[in-house]
Amino acid sequence: MLLSEIKRKALELSDGLKLLDFGFGLPYTWILAEGPDGKALGVAMTLPEEIQRYRNSIDEPSIEAFIEKADSLNVIERTLGIAAINAVSQYHIDLSGAEWVDVLELLPEDAGRVAMIGNMPPVVRALREKGIKTLVFERNPKLWDRETLSDALEYILLPGAEAVIASGSALVNGTLEMILDRAKNAELIVLTGPTAQLHPELVKGTGITHLAAMNVVNLKRALLGLKLGSFRGFEEGNRKYVVEVR
Repeated sequence: MLLSEIKRKALELSDGLKLLDFGFGLPYTWILAEGPDGKALGVAMTLPEEIQRYRNSIDEPSIEAFIEKADSLNVIERTLGIAAINAVSQYHIDLSGAEWVDVLELLPEDAGRVAMIGNMPPVVRALREKGIKTLVFERNPKLWDRETLSDALEYILLPGAEAVIASGSALVNGTLEMILDRAKNAELIVLTGPTAQLHPELVKGTGITHLAAMNVVNLKRALLGLKLGSFRGFEEGNRKYVVEVR
């Protein structure tokens, strides 16, 4: 299982890190970690449509305790676990070779059919304005428009995609492994968004070619945005980056 392997690798990176603070909330669940070299903030998109009456089994919160739950069937535990993995990843990640660009800049001019996993209207609009054939898949009906496809069709249509841009939320809802399996013909597979803060080593060999995420540059502003439930407030404290998975 992909999440179990990511969890195993993340636990190896968590040594020496302690939990400073955390929150399960909207729009993001977040974990603040600290080590000898400073603090790191990791987030994961909270998916309210997935939440039921779960009871969290974590009695003593810690970085390791949260990471251990990253492959749980309990979506609350899984979301906290992925946020913890992202905190550990952001603590260790080397962004000296990163490109500080938008995800769209990864696509070649002659890009063929692009599959967008998760309806991200600004990205979709920009792709279609360039004349790129774009298939948009979304699980949450509240985010559908007339051209949005149910995520149930990913299994059928992904083999025909030449490039895939997948929201990091695919980690949270447990669909990433299926997406990667069905998108084997794609030359470019990008995991994007705040939930894609993973360390590249955690997804090496999976088929993912790039991670397009956000690095916190103003911790105070980003944390305030998270505590206030603000997309924009959190994102104002960050800078977009792209790293290649080698």
